[in-house]
Amino acid sequence: MRGKRWVYPWVLGFVVVLAGAQGVLAAGFALYEGSARGNALGGALVGRADDPSALYYNPAGITQLPGLQLMAGATIIMPTTDVTIGGIRETTKDNVWIPPHLYATYQFSDRLWFGLAMYSPFGLGTEFDENWLGRYNSYKALIETFSVNPNVAFKLTDKLSLAAGFSVMYFDLTLDRKIPTGQPFWPFPMPWVGDVDADLTGDSFGYGWNVALHYQPCEYAKFGIAYRSQVKQNLSGSAKFTIPAVGENIYRPFLHNTDATGAVTLPDEVYVGLAVYPMKNLSLELGGVWTGWSDYSQLVIAYDRPVAGRKVSVVSKDWHDVWRLNFGIEYKPLNWLDLRFGYVFDEEPIPDRTVDYLVPANDRHLFSFGPGFHWNNWTLDVSYTYLLITDRDVEGRPLDGVFTGKFENGDAHMVGVSLGYKF
Repeated sequence: MRGKRWVYPWVLGFVVVLAGAQGVLAAGFALYEGSARGNALGGALVGRADDPSALYYNPAGITQLPGLQLMAGATIIMPTTDVTIGGIRETTKDNVWIPPHLYATYQFSDRLWFGLAMYSPFGLGTEFDENWLGRYNSYKALIETFSVNPNVAFKLTDKLSLAAGFSVMYFDLTLDRKIPTGQPFWPFPMPWVGDVDADLTGDSFGYGWNVALHYQPCEYAKFGIAYRSQVKQNLSGSAKFTIPAVGENIYRPFLHNTDATGAVTLPDEVYVGLAVYPMKNLSLELGGVWTGWSDYSQLVIAYDRPVAGRKVSVVSKDWHDVWRLNFGIEYKPLNWLDLRFGYVFDEEPIPDRTVDYLVPANDRHLFSFGPGFHWNNWTLDVSYTYLLITDRDVEGRPLDGVFTGKFENGDAHMVGVSLGYKF
């Protein structure tokens, strides 16, 4: 199926496709794995906010933590998805991603607390065989981020606390795809010489801020709300093209290796949660995360040297704002043991008209559980989460390298571990 009948639209649309891919991973795959306890509870730690990972879920909650406390850990994520095109099923490669987390809180006085958080707010990726049917859209897409987020929290009253902080986020992107040759790329016919390998890389630092509130109206309830701002990433990188030797002299004048720049705005988020304590050793929390994807309307990429005759590409995205709804239960049968269960429904932000193979996903259901262990000043939290992605029909968009088909059998296994210590 690598003949010329596949080629017509691909090279004509190449610049648009190459530019458009950069923002999809940045905006389309947020990470919510703030701690093993948080994972086990489906992220329902915004109202509770009573361990150092409150710095991730609701920093105002650290006013509940006496002295100096530390927590460190990571979540192991193992995703897979099938993409069916024309009756042929392709499966993503088996990759393992391990976003880390590290938190430190310190009580300075009866009213003032400091906290420092380090975590990965966006990331993961998608990788297929480099010769798969959708290679002209993407065969490898990776993104890594790491944020450093100091916070200060104030206890205004015994019931109400506020917090504020700022963040520095590092962002790194790698995108690989194929470009077909041949057919009318320009006003004159071009020969078929095989696929060109296109590699786009870029990185940057971005800056944001956050505010949070924690309120305990009575002994049996806690409420929390936290806001994270948008983070604009001004990427600097390069676009490189590996052309088969037989076509080097023909195609190199049109596919220059060049520096590239682009701007990606990562969305703002609102975390909210209400926790209730119907029994001494039992708590339940209902909450959610709102993410403002609708601000991600387009992506602009600029090339230092023309690529396929263009120096600037503008790609429409038009994503939707979405909710991630969660529920978590925690029960303490013994002084040294907690049992936790959680559920999440996570909406997909990418509309049908712009969906592609970089993040072949749809609405998600997450089912989680895990124990917490306590001895002396130590805590050990462990979690397991099964993420189920609902199937999705895809309409073909030949200029974007997307074929009529289906995303199916998408899931992920996630194992989290966090170790804490109270000084």
